[in-house]
Amino acid sequence: MSKIDTIRQAFPILNETVHGKPLAFLDTGASAQKPLCVINAEKEVYEKYYANIHRGVYFFSQESTERYENVRKVVCELIGSHDPREIIFTKGTTESINLVAHSLGNLLLDRGDRVMITEMEHHANIVPWQMICQAKGSQLIVVPVLDDGSLDMDFLHANLDSTVKIVAVTQISNALGTINDIAAITKKAHEVGAKILVDGAQGVVHEPLNVKELDLDFYVFSAHKLYGPTGVGVLYGKKELLNAMPPYQTGGDMIDEVTFEKTTFAPLPNKFEAGTPNIAGVIAFETAIRFVQEVGFDYIVEHEKELLDYATAELSKLPEVRLIGTAKNKVGVISFVVKGVHPHDIGTMLDHFGVAIRVGHHCAQPIMKRFGVPATARVSFGMYNTKAEVDQLIDGLKKIIEMFS
Repeated sequence: MSKIDTIRQAFPILNETVHGKPLAFLDTGASAQKPLCVINAEKEVYEKYYANIHRGVYFFSQESTERYENVRKVVCELIGSHDPREIIFTKGTTESINLVAHSLGNLLLDRGDRVMITEMEHHANIVPWQMICQAKGSQLIVVPVLDDGSLDMDFLHANLDSTVKIVAVTQISNALGTINDIAAITKKAHEVGAKILVDGAQGVVHEPLNVKELDLDFYVFSAHKLYGPTGVGVLYGKKELLNAMPPYQTGGDMIDEVTFEKTTFAPLPNKFEAGTPNIAGVIAFETAIRFVQEVGFDYIVEHEKELLDYATAELSKLPEVRLIGTAKNKVGVISFVVKGVHPHDIGTMLDHFGVAIRVGHHCAQPIMKRFGVPATARVSFGMYNTKAEVDQLIDGLKKIIEMFS
């Protein structure tokens, strides 16, 4: 049995049919499907030892706490951190960014300071920075995107100066698939004294990285895009920065001592984890990470590159199709429009051919405006996709184009 066949067998949902057609799930960029081992790992928590963590002295609570805390070490291993206290669990990438924007923004920003983002950011890496800039009297500066979907690095270098206190940039564009040069951007940010946050929601699943080697200040991502449960996010932050930042939310499990006169806060990581977390989801996330590591990033990168090249070539043969985002360095994400057909019609009709893609502005309206389109159709690949599924997509598109011609 080939490796791709073995991988596909691990995902029970891939055996489903849609409208009588085999499922071709090409929307992993939005949320990845889950292998059976992850499904079972979350189920096992509730069946065998579920209890709230950190507070109980009985066996179930101790077992849940130990397993929950062990996942911090596994995440450290994944991203190259060395201190589990630098790993904060959140609800997802969005909450992680909001946490940093609020806490770090209140700590660092003042009137006249600037925050640098890019034109290709997801709304989750735009709006929090807008809001903190408005609150602090700071300015948001936006790095433009070139015609091929890559960043205007000349603009970045010309405008990244000592007035910029924070740089927030996506590792990989969810709408275009563009891979940004995080190493170069981080180096330049640190040269002028700025702190950097990297949105790794699309990055962590498509290519390995080491936060310590890159010297990142903050790195954020979500479990559900890494074949793990929904409702689990990760914020990596340098310990000295996290220690200096004020809490984002207050409540249970993040305090040291509370009186009506004064409250003191728990040390890291509890300081930023108010309330009862997604215990089973975090524990099952370890299984997802182990699954991805067993498949291997070398295989994932090579396999998805083959699918990207094949699908790009096949789509380019259709004269009615315009590709949006053709940067040289890309992952398996392809946005496109079809002449005379609205993206929502494409998505609806492809569904009847068993093909699941994403359509819309992909929570990235500024980049849609940059390319002069209200929306695109987006294909995003995972480790389980095949060239046969690309063929299924192309066959469906040909029929749709013929219907509208």
